[in-house]
Amino acid sequence: MGPRPPAPHRDGAAGRPVARALADLAGMIRFFSRIPVPPLSALDDPAALPDFARAVRLLPLAGLVVGLPAALVLGLLGATGLPPLAVAGLALAVGLATTGALHEDGLADLADGFGGGASRDRKLEIMKDSRIGAYGAAALMLALLIRAALLAGLLAARGAPGAALTLLAAAALSRAFAITLMAFLPPARATGASHAAGMIPRKTAAIAVGLGIVLAGPLAALHGPAFAPLAGIVLAALAVGLLGLLSRRQIGGQTGDVIGGAQQVAEIAFLAALTA
Repeated sequence: MGPRPPAPHRDGAAGRPVARALADLAGMIRFFSRIPVPPLSALDDPAALPDFARAVRLLPLAGLVVGLPAALVLGLLGATGLPPLAVAGLALAVGLATTGALHEDGLADLADGFGGGASRDRKLEIMKDSRIGAYGAAALMLALLIRAALLAGLLAARGAPGAALTLLAAAALSRAFAITLMAFLPPARATGASHAAGMIPRKTAAIAVGLGIVLAGPLAALHGPAFAPLAGIVLAALAVGLLGLLSRRQIGGQTGDVIGGAQQVAEIAFLAALTA
């Protein structure tokens, strides 16, 4: 027999799509959380911003990773004798630490800008201000209160495993729906993260939504009625769509704060449907 041919290199033509997908997934996790992710492939540069036009298709998978710490806390502590509301609060605290309150900050800035600005330019100026106002504080407080109450309700209705899986489903789906605004609305500013990312192809957004539904549906259906995830998906989509219409009217497009606020309203809508 002749000499055995060398094995193909992992980063050759056959392995390049996998390497690129791993790099995109790592980039999404890094951008949307504080989770330290080492390079996952030869194409993964931790110092570079992800290519949103391509990478957001994997955002639902990244959402599962980002939502896992909070879901674990909800599931593990939910099986103890702690009051459900206390368990929900602790799970939210872990989630805030994992994301650096990225989406909550966006919701607060959005509420301040839309509520306190008299003109488009003034709204954008307020949203860029790092200080929080009355509208932002109220929106943030209400969002955390509602989410804690919904998670406590899920613990009572579905038990600890079901509540944890539902929270994971919400983490994947809400991010997929939120990112669709980048496909349908132009950046409202000429600078900033949203402008740098640009509008994403609608095909990419459709892939993200499809993946989000595929992940969220079965997770949310494991410990409850099979129709409940469908209601949650529809309600979350409507919530994000309405916020998109409001954002177009208020500032003529979207910003990173709008995307963060969209994630929050989508998660609340999904959890509310699953709790009802």
